[in-house]
Amino acid sequence: MRTRAPLAAQPGTYVLWLRLPQPRTLRIGRLGNAVFAPGYYAYVGSAFGPGGVRSRLGRHLLGGDALRWHIDYLRQACHVHSAWVSHDARRLEHAWADALLALPGARPPLAGFGASDCHCDAHLAGFARRPSLAAFRQRLETPRPVIEELRDPGA
Repeated sequence: MRTRAPLAAQPGTYVLWLRLPQPRTLRIGRLGNAVFAPGYYAYVGSAFGPGGVRSRLGRHLLGGDALRWHIDYLRQACHVHSAWVSHDARRLEHAWADALLALPGARPPLAGFGASDCHCDAHLAGFARRPSLAAFRQRLETPRPVIEELRDPGA
């Protein structure tokens, strides 16, 4: 599904879906080296600063030389597949990370990934097959936020 309008510069929570075509050993900042199996990786983030979700996803999509966050290291080896975005005013990042890791087939590829500023196990989940947005939504507490799926998050 593509958005009908450009991504809003509003705060919110997102899941960036990446696809890794072949196994790779990557150094992830201070977390060290880790082997990533081929498949899909879901990185959960939030963007409550200037520019909101549009700015943060834009940074992830463009990449660049500056390796600032754990996701920057993984992003270099992966293809962007899609994104799930909510402009809900609640901070949902931690609940979304837990919900992704609770889905059937989820594997936590590296403890602490994306979670250096919180107590979550990780903000990254790996999957051999990408789960549906509907399956993810069922894992969320109610009231469930409106979540838009972007098949081409750079558009």
